[in-house]
Amino acid sequence: MKQDRVFHRTRKERWPRVTHGEGLYLYDDEGQAYLDACAGVHVVSIGHGVAEIADAMQAQARKVTFTYSRFLTQPQIDLADRIASLTPGDLNRVFFVSGGSEATESAMKIARKYHLETGSPGKHKIVSRWQSWHGATVGALSMSGRSAWRKDYKPYLLDFPHIRPCYPYRCEYCRDAGECSLACAQDLERVIQQEGADSIAAFIAEPILGTSCAGLTPPPDYFRTIRDICDRHNVLMIVDEVVTGFGRTGTNFGVEHFGVVPDIMATGKGLSSGYTPIAATVVSERIYEAIYAKQTHYVHGHTYGGNPLSCAVALAVQDYIAEHDLVANCRRMGDLMLEKLQPLLDCPIVGAVRGKGLLTGVEFVADQKTREPFAVDRKVTAAVVDAVFDRNVLIMPGAPGLVDGAAGDHIAISPPFTIDEQQVDATVLAVTEAVEETAQSLGF
Repeated sequence: MKQDRVFHRTRKERWPRVTHGEGLYLYDDEGQAYLDACAGVHVVSIGHGVAEIADAMQAQARKVTFTYSRFLTQPQIDLADRIASLTPGDLNRVFFVSGGSEATESAMKIARKYHLETGSPGKHKIVSRWQSWHGATVGALSMSGRSAWRKDYKPYLLDFPHIRPCYPYRCEYCRDAGECSLACAQDLERVIQQEGADSIAAFIAEPILGTSCAGLTPPPDYFRTIRDICDRHNVLMIVDEVVTGFGRTGTNFGVEHFGVVPDIMATGKGLSSGYTPIAATVVSERIYEAIYAKQTHYVHGHTYGGNPLSCAVALAVQDYIAEHDLVANCRRMGDLMLEKLQPLLDCPIVGAVRGKGLLTGVEFVADQKTREPFAVDRKVTAAVVDAVFDRNVLIMPGAPGLVDGAAGDHIAISPPFTIDEQQVDATVLAVTEAVEETAQSLGF
């Protein structure tokens, strides 16, 4: 086979080649079908090969696909209206970009600009959490807390503070207390005091974690505490909904589970279900008006942000989600998936099964009683993911380091919202068999 010229993220002797997709399945060039139980990195919310989306793409391509930023187009206007109708509170000003990293970095810049325009020029730092993930650009990586992915690029990263993650299964604050004190949220207060509130522009967090600690859901009052701390110190609250937005957790946005409204929201993956690159940063009317109180322009943008082709495709995806009531199906099938995965807790290498909607995680431990993680060189995550793949099902490996920045094994299961009960059963069976096989190979 002729060698390809792709700069791969992982070097392999041979890559399987996908020829097409249909519904929940991807097909390779040998005709093998794979159940896509990770939705292509939490992206493909409505499934593959949906004809209505291809039709919308073709219709817009025949009109216009790109315009100079001097113009608006109807797809851009309509998609902004649709997003504003879905977001909580007064998050109704939509800044279009091409991907999640651009969306979180735009949130960072908008927060800085807001403070400049409202008389707090010293506010520039963004506080985030260790083990978080907000993207791969330098600004987004500076806000991220995934140690293994930051290491090589540390000289380029901005000096942003981080607080402890919210991690109930391994909480160092409350594990001996018997109940949650929300000390992990109060850690934000400590950092703001330590750094000086006059230097802190915003706090950013994912409402429910993706591959950094798949399916991790904070206690009910966590974000209300964060919101209160931010308000008291004139710190903007940014919620990263790149993974969780547009229905993934069984509500339009993950933050809705916690009854708070952020000042800025970054969205991405589910906006277009992977049919086109598009993402968006959504801000409150207050932020928007403050930025334009003294000027008529905002210096930031990306070439393809808001292009009419991507906007038309994303609008068709959101129409499809609404017409087929897929957020509700996501909630129902997510509950079913989580319930059917619970027996995994009887396997000696499984420490936790968690999730919300169709964003589910399974964490592996060397000792259930002490919750000690496996040594990194045991490569437990890779063994489970490969064993699931051998059963023609696709899941995501969780990023390494969820325990201490280096150790910690887990997987993420996040299929399209169109999944049915039989496909839930097939996914659970493949995962269960793979975990049991891996446990046996490890000597359990």
